[in-house]
Amino acid sequence: MNALFNSGQSLLPRLILAVVFSIIIMVVDHRSTQMREVRMYLNTLISPLQFIANAPGAMLDWVSREFVSHQKLVTENERMKQENLLMSTALQRYHLLREENTQLRQSLGATARADGKRMIAELMAVDQNPYNHQVVINRGLSDGVYEGQPVLDRDGIVGQVQYVSANTSRVLLLADVSHNIPVRVLRNNLNAVVSGTGSLSQLTINHITHSADLQVGDLLVSSGLGKLFPEGYPVAKVAMIDKSQTTAFVAVSATPMANLNQLKYLVLLWPQEERIDGQP
Repeated sequence: MNALFNSGQSLLPRLILAVVFSIIIMVVDHRSTQMREVRMYLNTLISPLQFIANAPGAMLDWVSREFVSHQKLVTENERMKQENLLMSTALQRYHLLREENTQLRQSLGATARADGKRMIAELMAVDQNPYNHQVVINRGLSDGVYEGQPVLDRDGIVGQVQYVSANTSRVLLLADVSHNIPVRVLRNNLNAVVSGTGSLSQLTINHITHSADLQVGDLLVSSGLGKLFPEGYPVAKVAMIDKSQTTAFVAVSATPMANLNQLKYLVLLWPQEERIDGQP
């Protein structure tokens, strides 16, 4: 074809020759079945190239659809996690309310106070000091957070707010050796104090005498004494009672109900009197 259209020759004769050749091919193709077979073979040979040429566009379309679907699923999953967290913390006092309803049904005003405002916070950082168990959350003064505010996860009390800045806060966990929380045994209302041991998976229960009615597996809930933590939220479960000591008190260890090793979303609690209309 390049030889047919060399610049050294007249273009008109070559153009006429090309047109006549094309017409002959079209006529033969129209009247002969052999050309159809040739065209079929040519299309068969070319079809993989067409698939290859279309592959990038098809891949981009598929990736785009999958990305949009994935983003929707991620957003929906995060929303459902937060809703589930709020519902879980609201249900943590169920055992206490059921127990009090059974014991005090005939007494006016015997039920526990209703929950106040709640707000979800997200973990931002973890203190790397092995002797201090503290975390940083993404809520602060601008959200109404205050020092000493109770903090929960979906399973129980996590700790309390220790320091507050404009947009973040530092939370002292139950496991910190400086943390103490008054509790009572849900089974028999025995009062005690739970302290941190420095281990995220173990707490200690102080001042339990040998004669105290305490059993492995007893659930410890916040007693409300001290007015810092609201009454009735799960704190820990008795894991071990060692009565072999000769001191006045037995050694008791407990496992925190909150999963202090895997915190992500937390819930901040406000007292009932500070509840804002329209807030959860």
